[in-house]
Amino acid sequence: MHHQNEIRMNKITTLVLSVSAFVCLSGQQQMSLQDCELAFQKNNLQLLAAQYNINMADADIIQAKIWELPQIEGYVNAVNPQDKRVFDVGRAKGVEITQLIYLGGKKKNEIQFAKSNKELSQLQFSQLLVDLKTELRQTYYNLIYEQKKRTSIENQLKYMNDLLSAYKTQVDKGNISLKDYVRLQSIVIQLNNDKIEINNNILAFQQKMKVLTGTSESISPELSKAEENELLVAQPFGDQEILKEKALANNADYLYNLKLIDNSKLYAQWQKSLNTPDLNLGAEYDQASGTFNNEINLKIGIPIPLWKVNKGNVERAKYAIQQNEKNLEYQKLNLETQVESAYQTWKNQYDQYFELKPVDSENLNTVYNGILKNFRSGNISLMDFTDFLESYRQTVLQIYEMKKQIMISAEEINQLVQTKIFY
Repeated sequence: MHHQNEIRMNKITTLVLSVSAFVCLSGQQQMSLQDCELAFQKNNLQLLAAQYNINMADADIIQAKIWELPQIEGYVNAVNPQDKRVFDVGRAKGVEITQLIYLGGKKKNEIQFAKSNKELSQLQFSQLLVDLKTELRQTYYNLIYEQKKRTSIENQLKYMNDLLSAYKTQVDKGNISLKDYVRLQSIVIQLNNDKIEINNNILAFQQKMKVLTGTSESISPELSKAEENELLVAQPFGDQEILKEKALANNADYLYNLKLIDNSKLYAQWQKSLNTPDLNLGAEYDQASGTFNNEINLKIGIPIPLWKVNKGNVERAKYAIQQNEKNLEYQKLNLETQVESAYQTWKNQYDQYFELKPVDSENLNTVYNGILKNFRSGNISLMDFTDFLESYRQTVLQIYEMKKQIMISAEEINQLVQTKIFY
């Protein structure tokens, strides 16, 4: 009796039609990855703000080149006790002008240090650009495949909700058991849970894309089948050792730490030169109070170097050099380890996906449509049908996740190596 009810129910579901994928684009703008990257470079506020660090470094170079202003001093008579006069300016006045002359190469060293700081600012900006661009591309890929997941889930939900409604009618009439209805309902509940989670993910990625690109509308990503296949099959040029070498030659964060050693040496050289006393050179005119009337004198002043006035800063600068040298060793090991890990992660994702054979995964929808057709025709039992649906739901989500992870892990390698390696 149960089998006859099931056959009757399968005939009822013949009218249930699958719906093609549809994504609501209301309030969204379609943008390719290249479009997003252009918007990012033009509008990203974090990137635009960071550029001012380079401008400020330029200003520091200008400031380092500026000398102390010359000083001018003068005097006039206030009280003339001999003639009992005040402000006897006509017979007693004088003026002197002095200029601080830097010795020991102070200005040269300060300028070189300022120029080195600009190079560090440029490397920091380059690393920020790479990090943000990687975040942009990974977010774009996340958005693409989360939307693909949502489309698949919505298609399954459409079919299952119609089927569940039809079953509910038959349950009310007593034609089928409540157990069969509950079995279908559990699948619908799981699909709805998947949809909620995916929608939350999409919302988070959309918000991140808005911040990264500086756009107010939600972005609908575009990725053709040919572009997708090209990204999936791309192979890195060279093995792990070659990738490590390229990373050490191009990674802006590592180059920053490398340059930091030279920067700290220039700073130490500047601090050492500050121990050299500076010269005050000037000229003086005196009308009447000197040995001669209207005399002009040369003035020279220099501190007596009884001790090194900048000794502590010099010692501190030496320790900074040693610290940066040790830190570079750590950064080198850390970068090589990260490259090795990122490469292995990408390879694991790549091998996992291509073990499935993409042709087989593409045939999954054909199998799915065949199962639907056979179920409507009564050739498949409800239990077999629901078992397949559960397996299909998980498999589709996993395939999209594997594709996404291949692209994301490839971007992690690009982020570390920072030169073209995938061909």
